[in-house]
Amino acid sequence: MVDEFRVRWHGHASFTVGKTKKILIDPFITGNPSAKVSKDELKADIVVVTHAHSDHLGDAVDIARKNNAPIVTMVELAWMLQEENDDIEFHGINYGGGVEIDGVTFKSVFAIHSSTYNGKYAGPPMGVVIEDDLTLYHAGDTGLFGDMSLIKEMYRPEISLLPIGGYFTMGIPEALYASRLLGSRYIIPMHYNTFDLIHTDPQEFKRKLEGNGQMAIVLGVEEEVKFDSTGRKLQ
Repeated sequence: MVDEFRVRWHGHASFTVGKTKKILIDPFITGNPSAKVSKDELKADIVVVTHAHSDHLGDAVDIARKNNAPIVTMVELAWMLQEENDDIEFHGINYGGGVEIDGVTFKSVFAIHSSTYNGKYAGPPMGVVIEDDLTLYHAGDTGLFGDMSLIKEMYRPEISLLPIGGYFTMGIPEALYASRLLGSRYIIPMHYNTFDLIHTDPQEFKRKLEGNGQMAIVLGVEEEVKFDSTGRKLQ
């Protein structure tokens, strides 16, 4: 067991997070031009998929199978994937609900986006709140919505991972407003600069956010940041 809660960015919206477990979120590695590792190099105790689009579902099935790890995702997508992969354990959750796996809690929260798998509706997208000593919110792909304030009131995430690339998701202005609603001590931007359509400047986001009194952590691909049990950044 490690002493720190760790967040490592694999590019796009893919992260490995957690203290007691390696929790791999939205592992889009194969075909990701920003990726610096292969899917075979990634280790996971639990895999989370926020929605079915290929840049989020990515290599989840292959990585889960190789690591004998369960997949946590929206219930309709879980049903669809289970039909093709009966050797993998799926936990299909839904808004307001969640699951506890080996002491780690996963809560499904709202996201404004879409989700299709092989051209078929795959249930709604979700964000996920993960509690593994500290609490982290991964927004998935989403636009801005006012009930992010409820995520603050209910879960109080110390760390929020928010898209800033625009076009398909929130851009910088919306992510700044979302940051205020969430009130997290640390905001880590994601879902930017993978493709030309979502090109933006994370340093602009960092400057503007810190002008509002919050702290942004801009990670490089495969860079990791650690937090102690009080939520204080260690490096």
